[in-house]
Amino acid sequence: MEHLVGAAEIAERLGWSHPQNVHTMRRRHPEFPAPVASLRQAHVWNWLDVEAWAKATGRLS
Repeated sequence: MEHLVGAAEIAERLGWSHPQNVHTMRRRHPEFPAPVASLRQAHVWNWLDVEAWAKATGRLS
């Protein structure tokens, strides 16, 4: 459970100013990890998947 994150947590961990940037990245980069769950008003990701993507694309060191 500790690895489950929403757009706000992803944005914070990657140093992005707005959670909406996560959804923009999803549209622009098809290799962005898919959510592990979709709720009525939110998506949930596995942080380890997002972290691996961010490191591979130079968005996180």
